[in-house]
Amino acid sequence: MRLGVLDVGSNTVHLLVVDAHSGARPLPAYSHKEELRLAELLDENGAISSEGVERLAATVTAALQVAEDQGVEDLLPFATSAVREAANAERVLSHVAEKTGVKLEVLTGEDEARLTFLSARRWFGWSVGRLLLLDIGGGSLEIAYGQDEEPDAAVSLPLGAGRLTTAWLPDDPPEATDVRELRRHVRAEIARVVGEFSRFNAPDHAVGTSKTFKQLARIAGAARSAEGPYVERKLTLGALEEQVPRLAAMTADERSGLPGVSEGRARQLLAGALVAEAAMDLFRVQKVEICPWALREGVILRRLDHLRRS
Repeated sequence: MRLGVLDVGSNTVHLLVVDAHSGARPLPAYSHKEELRLAELLDENGAISSEGVERLAATVTAALQVAEDQGVEDLLPFATSAVREAANAERVLSHVAEKTGVKLEVLTGEDEARLTFLSARRWFGWSVGRLLLLDIGGGSLEIAYGQDEEPDAAVSLPLGAGRLTTAWLPDDPPEATDVRELRRHVRAEIARVVGEFSRFNAPDHAVGTSKTFKQLARIAGAARSAEGPYVERKLTLGALEEQVPRLAAMTADERSGLPGVSEGRARQLLAGALVAEAAMDLFRVQKVEICPWALREGVILRRLDHLRRS
């Protein structure tokens, strides 16, 4: 069957269409995305502005048309931290449902971590042993660990690259004092949860998912996305530590000229790099392998599992 997953994230609204068969990996058929940046459309009370709510409804309507054009039989719509943590989340959800007929499933942060872990486990398989997952989104950081498909520990922290950039790095290029303050904040937040994972054995394999990790790996020398998903891509802590001061000295426009960095993500790349560096350092990870699958694929895999059991 042809499935569509509609991901209303902090940065983009992304429709991924896949052809799914029982017992086989989902094959990507079409991708449609719109940069909405919900995390930047909050008012002083933490609510998504009226303009943001209307734009979201219009964007979902457009995605529905694309899904229909692509022959999607089953649409899986969900929202993550930007909607989840908005002060007017209920109003946003009801307005989208009224205008579009789409009822967004709001994932908890732990849901995000567990579903992303599932996708990484399926991608790498059992042979990699104990898996540590790091995922940096626009609104949150997800961390999960385990040796099965269900992680033994999974947490979500409000350390998304977009959220941090808006709150901590207002200038372009950023002020050195702001960068230091953000670095301290990020490390303090991550350090609070390290103990939840230290009671387990050290991971055999560490994985980074999300656009942030992909871009950081690319500017550190990893293969281009055009070379396909099966090329091994890694990011070492040493390479990341070299890149952070370089990114901090650049404007967003200068970062957008780096290999693999899109104009829309350039401004928040520094904050993402600080989170990646802190997470790898505090979890004593010297390198992560980049996983091409993440949350959207996890949602699809969960749906296929349910279909097989029904």
